[in-house]
Amino acid sequence: MGQSLSEPETSKQSAYCQNDYYKVGSSCMQGWRMHMEDSHTHILSLPDDPGTSFFAVYDGHGGAKVAEYAGKHLHKYITRRPEYGNDVKHALQQGFLDLDEAMLNNEALREQMSGSTAVVVLIKDNRLYCANAGDSRAIACVDGHLDVLSFDHKPTNEKERERISSAGGYVEYNRVNGYLALSRALGDFGLKRNTQILPSEQMVTAYPDVEEREVEDSWDFLVIACDGIWDVLSSQAVLEFVQEEIAQGVYPQQICENLMMRCLAPDCQMGGIGGDNMTVIVVCFLHGQPYEELINRCKEAIAKRQARSKKRRSHSNRSHESEAEEHTVRSHSSVTPASEGTGKAGNGRLEDDSSGSESERSEEVQAPLLAAKSNGDENVPANNGEPAVDKPSCSEQTTPMKSAEVKQKQEQQPDSNNDSADDTSEEIDLK
Repeated sequence: MGQSLSEPETSKQSAYCQNDYYKVGSSCMQGWRMHMEDSHTHILSLPDDPGTSFFAVYDGHGGAKVAEYAGKHLHKYITRRPEYGNDVKHALQQGFLDLDEAMLNNEALREQMSGSTAVVVLIKDNRLYCANAGDSRAIACVDGHLDVLSFDHKPTNEKERERISSAGGYVEYNRVNGYLALSRALGDFGLKRNTQILPSEQMVTAYPDVEEREVEDSWDFLVIACDGIWDVLSSQAVLEFVQEEIAQGVYPQQICENLMMRCLAPDCQMGGIGGDNMTVIVVCFLHGQPYEELINRCKEAIAKRQARSKKRRSHSNRSHESEAEEHTVRSHSSVTPASEGTGKAGNGRLEDDSSGSESERSEEVQAPLLAAKSNGDENVPANNGEPAVDKPSCSEQTTPMKSAEVKQKQEQQPDSNNDSADDTSEEIDLK
């Protein structure tokens, strides 16, 4: 985990944007780390492709420079690819590599020892594309159920290990060359020096996997976050947390803040779990309807899940009772009377004399529902009133504000369109 602060930095940089189709909130928090190295972007309508939405999280390591540059420019490299008009998947893959090459050719960035994950969700003409390099992650809630949109790139994965080995590297202590804990990333140019192979074949590559989905009216929301969240909670647990928050009418930007506080470690002695920088984007699908419609859909999904859970518990209890009765019948039928015993004490000992009770063997373990407010989770404040702090390492360009101010502005301007990337910042020329 590296060096940690004596107390976590819990000020947050939160933002929101909305149109007829999406209600989006984001937030980032430094946490226990010495510096903030994450970056993120949410754009409801791309300047180079109006009507197409772009959401991304970049988890920097070894410094913030690569994550910052990616947050400002990756969407431009993607939309400028010649194949973007008819092959978005290929444009995403090549756009990642183009950005990486541009940074490699820039002396200031080339000498940086930093790198960054990148998980991007681009939605064009009701078609969703999720491109991922690294171990940040994106999930979707569709009709109340989980759909995982990306898969973590770890050096221990068989496919990743084979590429690392073929490029002349090795995996030690679950790290590339004993150094990097993920096997795909932007930057990290010290691990991309084999001139005999393609950029996509390097031991650490920026080449992303791409998942595609058709967006329909059954889509509820997306969660895009860095591994500071996923190291603490599973994909299903995060889905249920966000679902519960929406069902209570909480706005997306506040949900992001609550989720980060839920994942923040109470101290820095937990092996890094809950001590990382945290960044979250929650994208709610409105489908042209008010936010209240999504609130109702989430309430219905929670009720159905609770009913299924209750049914499973009931079935488990009936099975337990049936097994207990059968066990009792077998036990009585196998008692050996003292007059017939040969070498036995004649005390009616059962043939199946197990040291554990039947209930212990058949008890079904239920995963806890991560509903912060409804279940009284003390780790999640009902209303985080801390002031947002403008940190230079986060590329989100929206003005930070307190949750109450955000909610007030949202009610006044429900149709704002936020372009979070700084399109006016200086960009490296493409080769």
